[in-house]
Amino acid sequence: MSSTIVSSLARKKALRFVLLIGILSLFADFTYEGSRSITGQFLAQLGTSATVVAVVAGLGELLGYGLRLVSGRLSEKTQKFWPITLFGYFIQMLSVPALALAGNWKMAAFLILVERVGKATRNPPRDVMLSHAANEMGYGWGFGMHEALDQLGALLGPLVVALVIARRGDYRDAFAVLLIPALITLSILLVARFVYPRPEDLETHTAEFHVEGFSRAYWIYLGGAALVAAGFADFQLIAYHFQKADSFKVSWIPVLYATAMAVSGAGSLAFGRMFDRFGIRVLVPLTIVSALFAPFVFLGGFWMAVTGAALWGLGMGVHESIVPAAVAHLVSANKRPSAYGMFTGVYGIAWFVGSAIMGVLYDRSIAAVVAFCLFVQLLAVAFLWSVRKSVPGRTT
Repeated sequence: MSSTIVSSLARKKALRFVLLIGILSLFADFTYEGSRSITGQFLAQLGTSATVVAVVAGLGELLGYGLRLVSGRLSEKTQKFWPITLFGYFIQMLSVPALALAGNWKMAAFLILVERVGKATRNPPRDVMLSHAANEMGYGWGFGMHEALDQLGALLGPLVVALVIARRGDYRDAFAVLLIPALITLSILLVARFVYPRPEDLETHTAEFHVEGFSRAYWIYLGGAALVAAGFADFQLIAYHFQKADSFKVSWIPVLYATAMAVSGAGSLAFGRMFDRFGIRVLVPLTIVSALFAPFVFLGGFWMAVTGAALWGLGMGVHESIVPAAVAHLVSANKRPSAYGMFTGVYGIAWFVGSAIMGVLYDRSIAAVVAFCLFVQLLAVAFLWSVRKSVPGRTT
């Protein structure tokens, strides 16, 4: 069999794996993004302050990203990618519908944090498996395709939640409905495990390089990504602001979140292609544009809020597609698990610190929140620009 035919078959097999994991992520995001579109309002209904909402959201991101340090190193050491991924998904999917039973804000906060722990556990090994398949089709395109399906679920989930709340007026009913996509997610997960027991075999050619630890470019890139995370407001705080501002009906908040997810998902495919073509440098203009979400969501009325939600979604699309794709270029294949764990761990710590600062600032001055978001994210541009030559993109 010729090398061309072998390469074509490898790409088709890799594409099927990316699509299967994408469909898995579609239902997973349907579940937990549907939940996240109302957890800020739910906590507010249970009697919390903006500071508590922001700290819970930030701590959730800290756990959701910081614990990936452990998950990444564990998967690299044991090479047990599927068992760790399975464990994380089961924890995450079962914690979301359990929110329907939360009797107070402390229990709700606990379940919100458990959901983030589940995501932290499963993401590094899943991303490593995905990177093996994406290598055959272009990292940007592979991760972008996955993210597009992922964000389709993130669009549908909040819309269904908004419909349930509009008809029933009860957050608990919305959480209960999310049990359905959660069970579908777990079923697809088991199928993927059976059909693709060794995703690492999907990578038929690897441009391997070895260095002691991680490269200088990796650390600079990590610094830039951490600044972007620190200045990127969590949607729970944005939703809290929308509810407190009382500028439109509460039932519209999940719709705005769905709008953000639609922009994120549609943009991911374009961003992935742009990354494969132009490299890391595309992050510079995208970061500048997405940073503008802050004045729109915090200082404007309804239509400015819609625009701001779209810009926020653009930023999420960049975070979830290009950002992880670049990491695969900056480290050798055998170091990817710990590299992804380290990267997302620091990313989460930065997100937590930024979220906590924004929560404290919000209780004092909304304008200060906007200034903080803009300053920190624009500062990140210098870091991203300095490593633009590390992943230059295709030259043809």
